[in-house]
Amino acid sequence: MATLRFSFGTMGSGKSTMALQIHHNLASRELYGLLLTTLDREGAQVTSRLGVAAEAIEVVPTLDLYQLALDRWPIHYLVCDEVQFYTPEQCDQLARAVDDLSIDVFAFGLITDFRGILFDGTRRMLEVADERVPMQVEARCWCGARATHNARVVNGEITYQGETVVVGDTVVDSGERPLFGDVVRYELLCRRHYVAGELGT
Repeated sequence: MATLRFSFGTMGSGKSTMALQIHHNLASRELYGLLLTTLDREGAQVTSRLGVAAEAIEVVPTLDLYQLALDRWPIHYLVCDEVQFYTPEQCDQLARAVDDLSIDVFAFGLITDFRGILFDGTRRMLEVADERVPMQVEARCWCGARATHNARVVNGEITYQGETVVVGDTVVDSGERPLFGDVVRYELLCRRHYVAGELGT
């Protein structure tokens, strides 16, 4: 039986690394599948902060993922990174690919946004997935506690308002010179320091 597995965690928990590893392992066994992503830091590829990367299909909101799988038939699997940014309809299309086409789907994503609220794609994946798997690598806050929140830091200050999707890591050198106006980055924090707005030293 094919399975829809949703693996989730904070930034730094190894989601993209695991996605790349699964894709590599299955492809090396002569199974045919697709690697998908959206809004990756480097464009149409899945990248890990460990320095590993692979080309991927860019998932835009209008892409029908069930039709994509059908067009590439026969296909054994889909590895989907950054699914928190997929539309709820695309999550349903992945579930349909599992049920109707017997394709294994390995999906990876963040749980909550910078406000601590579930992403739309995450919510739908939690609702439709056969397996919900927390990532085993626990990212840590600056204080050493388990990180539970992805805080958005704009010009050195935590912000709790704004658009859900804002590209981070816009700094081009150690002098924090922004590429697009504001300096935006994301910081892993425990709940206590997220609520208090404390970034540490």
